[in-house]
Amino acid sequence: MASSGILVFIFTVLCICAVKSGFVKVECKAENVGHYGQQSLLECVVKTITDVTDPNIRMVAWKKLTSPEDEGDLVLGFNRGTLDEPRGQRGYRFAEPSWNEKNMNVSLLITNTAVADDGYYKCMVITDSGDGSMVTTLKVQARYSVPTVHSIPEKIVPNTESTLVCESRGGYPQGTICWFDAEKHEWTKSAKMEVTQSDDGLFQLTSRLSLLGGSTFSKYICAVFNASGGKEDEKTFDTNIPPPPPSSQGGERTASAYTSKVVAPLVVIGSLIIGLLLLLLYKRRSQNRRDAAPTDVEEGYNSHEDEPINQAQS
Repeated sequence: MASSGILVFIFTVLCICAVKSGFVKVECKAENVGHYGQQSLLECVVKTITDVTDPNIRMVAWKKLTSPEDEGDLVLGFNRGTLDEPRGQRGYRFAEPSWNEKNMNVSLLITNTAVADDGYYKCMVITDSGDGSMVTTLKVQARYSVPTVHSIPEKIVPNTESTLVCESRGGYPQGTICWFDAEKHEWTKSAKMEVTQSDDGLFQLTSRLSLLGGSTFSKYICAVFNASGGKEDEKTFDTNIPPPPPSSQGGERTASAYTSKVVAPLVVIGSLIIGLLLLLLYKRRSQNRRDAAPTDVEEGYNSHEDEPINQAQS
């Protein structure tokens, strides 16, 4: 009998809503945010034109939809003075505690928000001056727990492979876990994450980060991010392993690089000095040659001049 009454009520609402009137308009907040385990409010009010005075609400139907075009299921109704709360629907009521047909605030209150309440809702209203309807949405959110981190094996031995496991649960919608080292370098791509959903719709995130022997940092940070990309919490894990010392090969490369930086300028400066010395030496030899050439010619002339004198004396 109860189910038949609900069907008759829905059919009546649909039939009457087929005749639209411009005198009444239902205005709802397009998107509402609700938090898991708390109260959620879907705001809707009935507005009329100025010509309408003292309107009376005859019927109200709040329906949960699977899509904006879906007919949906009734979660709360009002039909000519009688409140209709379908069996199996819990925690739905009008936001106004003393609501009646004169109250144009038809907002829906969900007393204990669950993941199943996430989605589309339709508010349909019929008054003695006309009718109207509008679709609104509720986005349910649940905050993830503070992450916990442990290692496999329990004590990490230097230069051996190990695994860090980070877990966070009780969140919605699905989030993600990211890994960082003490220097804020991200290691998420080296990890594998598993996602499970419990019966209440909440998610549990488990991420495993593999650590290679000889390349393990002293600290790692496991951070939990929600579906919107916001960081909710983080946990730091101390491996108790000191940072690896620089390798001898690396030291040799460093020393070689340092030597190159020092020697290169010296080589350039030495080359310039040698070049200048060679240039000065070359100029000096050239000058000496020029100075010596006139003396040789003068001696030649003197020798020729002496020849006739010697011949005459003979």
